[in-house]
Amino acid sequence: MLSVTSAQLDAWLALLAYPLARILGLVGAAPVFGNNAVPRRLKLVVGLAIAIGLLPVLPPPAQSVPLGSWNGLLMLFQQTITGIAMGLTLRIVFAALDVMGEIISLQMGLSFATFFDPVAGGQTGVVGEFLTLIATLIFLSLNGHLLMVDALARSFEWLPITETQPHKGGWLMLARFGSTIFAAGLLMALPVVTALLITNIALGILTRAAPQLNLFAIGFPITLTVGFGVLLLALGHLAPVLQGLYDLGFHTMANLVRALR
Repeated sequence: MLSVTSAQLDAWLALLAYPLARILGLVGAAPVFGNNAVPRRLKLVVGLAIAIGLLPVLPPPAQSVPLGSWNGLLMLFQQTITGIAMGLTLRIVFAALDVMGEIISLQMGLSFATFFDPVAGGQTGVVGEFLTLIATLIFLSLNGHLLMVDALARSFEWLPITETQPHKGGWLMLARFGSTIFAAGLLMALPVVTALLITNIALGILTRAAPQLNLFAIGFPITLTVGFGVLLLALGHLAPVLQGLYDLGFHTMANLVRALR
């Protein structure tokens, strides 16, 4: 007759619960997986599936900590925060697309063109939402979701599950990486901003040369046409730029996990 003691049951539960906490933290914070449109039950099922698939190949824990103890609860919190930090590194890359869309919308005069996005939970610009959808499709076409799972599996080698407190250098690296939102967003929006700046200068010269022209009547259609035209031309070169950003995000994720150790 097969008999299982309470100590063995606690050890098996701890063997699953600690990796699952990190996996669910990543699934809840990472792009695509952490989208608000994805039901919570589906996120839980995805996390459990990844945990069950990774459990046989994970390195054994260095020490056994009871799941119901205070140290066990602290380890669960640490693993959850680690997974959230890993997901935020890629979320920052997608936030740069939102900044790019906001800058372009402001320069084109489309800052008022917003709608309520139930996924984001607030008002979202049309241009920014369009660019985010394109970035998501490119991310999936490059198998970014599979690379994310691969980085998650390797994170257990770079940062084993122990009672040791994470090093503060990793959190500092994540905070510094947040500047990528504004730097990358501005650089990607620079072609459209430059074209619209030249257009606005030309309209200003035209208004000085012919004061009888109504700038508001002709300026908005011209800036709108130029903005959409340059944006259409820039979309053909957006995929290599986004691929470089995704590579930077995965590289930063790996360095973050190593720095936490």
